[in-house]
Amino acid sequence: MTDSSASPSGVRIQLDHVSKVYPGSTQPAVDDVSLDIPAGEVVVFVGPSGCGKTTTMRMINRLSEPTSGKILIGDKDALSIKPTELRRSIGYSIQQAGLFPHMTIRQNVGLVPGLLKWDRKRIADRVDELLDLVGLDPGQYADRYPRQLSGGQQQRVGVARALAADPPVLLMDEPFGAVDPITRSSLQDELLRLQSELGKTIVFVTHDFGEAVKLGDRIAVLGPKSAVLQYDAPQVILSNPADDTVAGFVGSGASLRQLGLLRVKDVELRPHPSVHVDDDVESVRNVLADSEFDWVVVLDSRDRPVSWVRESRLAHAADVASVAESLDVVSTQSTLEDALEAILAEQHASAVVTGSGNRYAGVVTLDTLIDAITRLRDEALAHTPAGEAVP
Repeated sequence: MTDSSASPSGVRIQLDHVSKVYPGSTQPAVDDVSLDIPAGEVVVFVGPSGCGKTTTMRMINRLSEPTSGKILIGDKDALSIKPTELRRSIGYSIQQAGLFPHMTIRQNVGLVPGLLKWDRKRIADRVDELLDLVGLDPGQYADRYPRQLSGGQQQRVGVARALAADPPVLLMDEPFGAVDPITRSSLQDELLRLQSELGKTIVFVTHDFGEAVKLGDRIAVLGPKSAVLQYDAPQVILSNPADDTVAGFVGSGASLRQLGLLRVKDVELRPHPSVHVDDDVESVRNVLADSEFDWVVVLDSRDRPVSWVRESRLAHAADVASVAESLDVVSTQSTLEDALEAILAEQHASAVVTGSGNRYAGVVTLDTLIDAITRLRDEALAHTPAGEAVP
């Protein structure tokens, strides 16, 4: 769920009684769908495989032509615009990035601006700007080929390419579905950060309800033929699912899932001692001696957390790096659900948090999350009519 501080650069999208019947089929793949997608919001289509959610999204940029109905993008009828012209004005990001393997990263990101006849300097400047925006150093990555990047890095490039011509609308078809869970969470955080700066209108397709809760300003829960079962804010769907089918998507433990509605930036971070990786062992021991803790966060030269060290391993250590242990971090854009997963995975029972520039910001503890769950439950009870149970 976004908290955009930017003025929306996106535009409203309206689907008005849109249907799709494939040639040779007697049954529609999408049947009479109407949706109003506000400018500058992230709207997530979630539903089971084969329900038509991808087809519905692809009709917005006419990669799948509607059989009937009307689609407005801003104040323009999408069906009155040439398909190639329409697609160049709408960003599109798919699973496994869809990069051209024979092109460098610079060429991939600059593809649409090139088709739009931007001059070379403008394209080069835009590519550098976008790579930096998605967390990839242009000097390090621009001249590489996709095969030389990790899956998560390729997805970042895919998002950069989709944003290259500064489109008002971004369509994303399960873009993070093919990466590991830790990378996926990081990419979700990055998308939320970008959206807070850019204010695009984003239509995002997923089968993962947890991802929908994390990313969506609104969620459209779709059934067969893209029937809209419920279209509302995540907190409304979590607390008041429209029917048993929607309740099945929400699943058990809805109170716990509401941790996906809160960001790490919404709770108070606890300070925790930190050192730098090139500090000598004696100074690290002194830091710990002056604190109540038996472990310390290790930072690099740019104050980014890279590892942690427990006091018991410092007794005979020659340097900090030799006894440092790997560390998974969450960002201030992460959800409290992400933080809980990190806490349960770490031996020090805390989640280390990064803020602006991926710099160390503090830690979140289990006590903080328990307080947040209690507060969410109290709020739910306060808004629940007498006699109804809180999920």
